[in-house]
Amino acid sequence: MLLAVPALRALKAAQPSAAVVLAAQPWIGSLLAALGAIDAHRSFDALGLETLFVDDGRPARVEALQAASRVVCWFGARDPVFVSRLAQTAPGAIVAAPAGDGTVAVWEHLLQAVAAPAGDWCGALAVPPALRADGHRALRAAGWDGATPLLLVHPGAGGPDKRWPTAGFARALAGIVEERRVSVVIHAGPADRDAAATLASELGGTPLRLDEPPLPRLAGALSHAAAYLGNDSGISHAAAAVGVPSLILFEAAKLAWRPWCAVARPLVVNPSALEAGDVSAVVAGARALLG
Repeated sequence: MLLAVPALRALKAAQPSAAVVLAAQPWIGSLLAALGAIDAHRSFDALGLETLFVDDGRPARVEALQAASRVVCWFGARDPVFVSRLAQTAPGAIVAAPAGDGTVAVWEHLLQAVAAPAGDWCGALAVPPALRADGHRALRAAGWDGATPLLLVHPGAGGPDKRWPTAGFARALAGIVEERRVSVVIHAGPADRDAAATLASELGGTPLRLDEPPLPRLAGALSHAAAYLGNDSGISHAAAAVGVPSLILFEAAKLAWRPWCAVARPLVVNPSALEAGDVSAVVAGARALLG
């Protein structure tokens, strides 16, 4: 849902007095609310949308949608029954696929779906002072001295087709650390423990670790980073969204999912094999971010 931030901003600008309420998984809803991208959030699973997928002859009713002045749905666009019954419960609802046909970036497709006028919808999200302070405490607890520039690294991803080999991260980081005064911080989410542990082992020394922080705290920690390096993942999109100069590794077929913030640089690599050219490109990209 971080790719929807420009569209969410456009929706708010179109109706400034209306609350923008996002139906999503609670973890992403709470993050976007904490960063001021939305006014409120609700659990997607609790909406009761399952009743819209079956035409049982009864009127379609989803109370949360009926109470809304405008509904935008990036879900179920390919199911004609769902689309028809959604229109019954929320007349005028916009229904669009969550991703386009690949000819434009996904975030641009979402922005087009809400018929956003030309505008600057892509500025970084400001991290509130309380979250910055919380992130600072987490980094100090992990061993940061509070002064050395931070390079935050996330070696995990949602699937193996998005995960560059940890050996590549280790080789690239070794080259960077040799020539830059920088503290490497490895972030690990619940599904990334193995990748983070392997990277820490291959790096040697004592890289700092951030293990499974709540997302708002992670956003606060990211706001202190000089640069970020990671795979195509939600964490990488969060880093880009809060304005961290970011190098994000994509396979060529997934480049449409690149972030919207101008500080993020997508780099195409081969996730299925470690290629020397990819390592060199990552080192060069990280150097450029760190200055």
